[in-house]
Amino acid sequence: MILTGLTISSLLGGQAMTPPQLADKADEEEGTIYSICIVTYLEQHGRDYANPTFTVDHDWLHAELRYNYEALKTGSIWLGYNFSFGDKLAIEAAPMLGGVFGDSTGVAPGYTISASWRSIEFYTQGEFFFDAGTSAGNFFYNWTELSYTIAEHYRIGLVLDRTKALGENLDVRRGPLVGFNYKKLDFTAYWLSPGSPDSTFAFAVTANF
Repeated sequence: MILTGLTISSLLGGQAMTPPQLADKADEEEGTIYSICIVTYLEQHGRDYANPTFTVDHDWLHAELRYNYEALKTGSIWLGYNFSFGDKLAIEAAPMLGGVFGDSTGVAPGYTISASWRSIEFYTQGEFFFDAGTSAGNFFYNWTELSYTIAEHYRIGLVLDRTKALGENLDVRRGPLVGFNYKKLDFTAYWLSPGSPDSTFAFAVTANF
C-alpha cells in the first residue's frame, strides 16, 4: 500500500512508496492499466534522493518494477494477484512476492491494500524483506496513508512511514499530506517528522495510462 516528461532529481537511493491510486472501474474493464510513480525525498540533514516504480495491472495479474526501494542501488521485481470487493466500502488488494537484487539481495512477501468510503480513503503498502546474506538485514517496511477529499481533486490527510532502508536503525516517521489529482495525474506532498532534526519532504508524481 504510478510519464515520460516527469523528471525528478537524480536517482540516488532510499526507500520508496507508491501513493494510493484506486483505478477507475470503467478503465479496468478496457484492459491493461499501466502506472508510473516517481517519489522525490528532500532531507533536512541528508542527501536528496528519488525512486521510480512501474506497475502493470491486467485482470488478476499485478506486476511491479521498483528501484531504490529496499535499499540504495537496489532493484526489485514483484508479482501479485488483484482482487476487489465492496460497493459503498470499496476494497482493493494485491498480495505479492518480490525478488530483490543489488546492494541488498533477498526475497520479500508483500501487499498493497486500498479502501475508500465516501470521501475517506485508506491506503497501505508493506513487505517483509528477508536478506539472503544475514538475518540482521531482515526488516518490515510499511507506508500507510489516511486521507479525506475536501473538494474535487483535493485531499488532505496523514501518513506513517516505517522503514529500515535509510540506515541500520528502524525509523518510524509521521506527518501530514496534501494531494491534488487531474485526469490521469496525481500529485502529493508529504512532510515526514515535521519539526524534528530528521524532517523530510517527499513529493510524489503518479501517472496512469
